[in-house]
Amino acid sequence: MIVNRTANISATQVLAKSKPELSLRTHIADCLNMGNQLRLCVQRLPVKDNDAFWKNLSVALIFHDLGKSHPEFQKILMGLRNEWANQRHELFSVFCISNSSLSDEVKSKVLFPVLVHHKDLTTLFSFVDKNYHVEDGEWDLGTDINYDDECAKLLFDEVDDILSSYGICCNKQLESMDICNVVKRILRNNLSINSYEGLEQILLTGALKQSDHLASAGVKMLNRLSDCDFDYLHEFPLYTHQKKASNSFGNVILTAPTGSGKTETAFLWLQNQIVKDKSQGRVFYILPYTASINAMYERLDKNTNNTSKIGMVHSKLAQYIENKYSGEESSLSCQERHQLIDDFKTMVTPVRITTPFQLLKNLFGLKGFEKGLFEMSGGYYIFDEIHAYDVTTFAQIIVLLQFVTQKLNAYVFIMTATLPSFMKTEIESAVGYNIQITADKQLYEVFNRHKINVHAGLLMDSLILIQQDINEGKKVLVVCNTVDYAQQVYLALQSDEKLLIHGSFNANDRYQKELSISNDNIKLLVGTQAIEVSLDIDFDTIYTEPAPIDALIQRFGRVNRKRRKGICLCHVFRGRNKPDKFIYRDDSVIERTLGVLEMLEQKDEGVIAEIDLQSAVDYVFPNWDKESKKEFCMIKSLFADSLSSLKAGEYSLDREEDFYKQFDGRKVIPISLVEQYRLYIEKFEFVKAEGLLVSIRVKRFMCMLKEGDIVRERIVYDSGKDKLSEEIVYVIKRKYDSDLGLQLSEQDDEISDNIW
Repeated sequence: MIVNRTANISATQVLAKSKPELSLRTHIADCLNMGNQLRLCVQRLPVKDNDAFWKNLSVALIFHDLGKSHPEFQKILMGLRNEWANQRHELFSVFCISNSSLSDEVKSKVLFPVLVHHKDLTTLFSFVDKNYHVEDGEWDLGTDINYDDECAKLLFDEVDDILSSYGICCNKQLESMDICNVVKRILRNNLSINSYEGLEQILLTGALKQSDHLASAGVKMLNRLSDCDFDYLHEFPLYTHQKKASNSFGNVILTAPTGSGKTETAFLWLQNQIVKDKSQGRVFYILPYTASINAMYERLDKNTNNTSKIGMVHSKLAQYIENKYSGEESSLSCQERHQLIDDFKTMVTPVRITTPFQLLKNLFGLKGFEKGLFEMSGGYYIFDEIHAYDVTTFAQIIVLLQFVTQKLNAYVFIMTATLPSFMKTEIESAVGYNIQITADKQLYEVFNRHKINVHAGLLMDSLILIQQDINEGKKVLVVCNTVDYAQQVYLALQSDEKLLIHGSFNANDRYQKELSISNDNIKLLVGTQAIEVSLDIDFDTIYTEPAPIDALIQRFGRVNRKRRKGICLCHVFRGRNKPDKFIYRDDSVIERTLGVLEMLEQKDEGVIAEIDLQSAVDYVFPNWDKESKKEFCMIKSLFADSLSSLKAGEYSLDREEDFYKQFDGRKVIPISLVEQYRLYIEKFEFVKAEGLLVSIRVKRFMCMLKEGDIVRERIVYDSGKDKLSEEIVYVIKRKYDSDLGLQLSEQDDEISDNIW
C-alpha cells in the first residue's frame, strides 16, 4: 500500500491540542521534558534495567499522539467540518509504531502504554469489535471507511519529519494491520502486577500518563528536595533517637513519647535517604484526619519556608485552599488557587501530606491507578499515629506496607507513642527487615508530666469542677465521645475565650476553628476525637470521658505538651453515656483501661511514668479480640488477592465500589444555609458552595430521609448561553450555627414540614 501525501500541512502546523493551539512537535518536546523530570524525581524504580525503562518511555512519548496527524482529526482541532467518524487516534499511533524502524523488543514495550494512554483496554477492544468489520481482508469502519485507507491518510511526511528528528525512521511502504486482533492479543496477553513484566508495564503506562498530563497542564519542572530544605532540623540539639534516625537507612519503626519531636525525627531520616544517599523519591506523610493534615501542612510549610516543596491531598482540599487564600490579605488570584490545588494533586510537590486512602485507591485499581503506582515507586512513606485506624483500614495499610516495600522498592518510617505489640508484630512482618529506634530511658523520665485522677460518675455531672479550673485561669481541654455531649458541655461551661471542635461543622467553619486552635488566648477547648491526633496544642489540664487507653494517651498528649508546667492533672470519668457504646463497642477494653489507670493512680501519687505506658497499652490490648482478628485476616487476604490481579489498562467497577463503601458519609446542607448555597451556585462559586455542606453518617441520612427530616432539592441556575443547569442538594431540617455546628439531636422549632 502506497502512502497518500496529498495533504499540504507542515510538521510545525500539525496540532496536538486546541484552545490554545499547541503543535504536535511542541507537545512531544514538552512530554519528553517531563519524562526527564520524572527520571530525576523517581530514582529508585523497581525495574531490572533502569536505562532501558527511561529510553522506552521516551520512545512511547514520541509516538503516543502521532495518530493525531490524521487530517480529519486536525480538522476537529481547527474547528472545521470533518469526517473523523469517532475514530480513536491511539489506534493510528499504534499503526505508526508498527511501521517504524524500532526493534521488535522496543515495539513490544511501547505499544501497550501508547494504546491505553486515554482509554482502558476493554473499552478499546469493545470499540474496535463493535465498529470495525472485516471485508475482503480489510477492516472497515461502518460501511464506507476502511481502516487501512484511513492509515494511508496520515500526514506521513510530517510524521517522518518529527520521527527523524529523534533518529527514528518511518517506513515508506506501509503494511496493513489487523487492528482488531492486535487489541485482542494485547488484552489476552496482558500480565498482572504479580509478574515482573506486568509491574513494569504498569509503571511504563503510568510514567507515560504522568508525562502527558503534566505537560498538558503546562508544568515545566518538578520540584525536588535539597539539603537546605532540612536546615530547620538542625537549629536545636538533637535527642538520641533523632541522631539515630539521621544515620539510619531503610525501614524504621520509632517509639517515642508525644511531644518528643517525632515529626522532626522522620525528616532527619528522610534527609539521610534523599540527600546523603542521593536517592530522590516522592514523600508521603500519612495521617488519619483532615484536621491533622491541615495542621501538619501549616507546620511544615512554615518550617521549610517553601510552599513549592510541601503539598497535601484530602477530600476537603479545595475548601481549605479557598478559605486560606481567598481573603483580602491573600496575594493568590483565583487562577493561582486552582493551580496550587493542581500542583498538590500532581507530582509538582515532592512532599505530600495525605490520608492512607489516597494511596489505597491506587491499590484498588481505580481508573488511572498506573499514574499513582508510578509516583509511589521508590518513595518514602512516613506513617504518623498508625494505631488510630479501624480494623479494616489497618488491614489494608498492612497490605500497602508489604506491597510498597517488597514490590515498589520503597522505604517506610513508622512512628508512634504507643502501639499494641500485636499490631507492631503485623507491621514488622509486612515491612520485613527494619531498624527499631526507641527514645532512651532518660528522655522518658524527663517527659513525665501528667498525673491521673479517675472520677466516678459522668463528666456531665462534674461541670462545677471543670468550671472552677476555668475560673482559676487554667487552660482547660474537655473531650467528649459524641458531638451531642460536646455541644451540651460547651453550652454549659462559661469562658470568654472558648471553642468547640468536632466533625459536624462545614468546611468553612472548620477551617476558622483550626486557625483559632493555635491561639494562646483560648481558655476552654471542647472537642471530640478530632483533637487526638497531631494538633499542636498545649493545655493545663484535661477532663475526658472514658475511652481506650491509646486514645486517652493521645488526649493527654495535648496537656503540658512542651513540659513547662511541671506535673498537670488529667481527669478521666468512669461513667459512660449510652451513645458511647456505638463509639467504643468493646466494654472490656474500656474496663481494662479504667482498671490500669486506677492502678497508675495508686502508684507514685498518680504521676504517670511515660515509660510505663507501653505496658499499659499491652495490658489493655493483649491481642486481637476474636471478631477483630477474623475481620483483619479476611480483609487482608481479600485485599492482597485483589491487588495481585491488577493489570495495566484494566479497571473494575467492583473494585471501585469496594473502595468507596468504606466512606460512611453523605453530605447535606443545613436549612439555614440554603440561600447562601444558592447564591454561591448562581455566581459559579462552587467551591464555596461545597464548603457549606456537612457530612453525616449514611444510616442516619437514610433514616432522616425516610422520616422527611432530609429533603432533596433542585437548585436551578443560568449557566450561560441561554442554558439552565441544576445542582441537586439534600437539605436537612436541623439547626446549624458556626459555634455549635449541626445539632442533630434537636429539631429547630421554627421549621415545620408544611413549608415543603
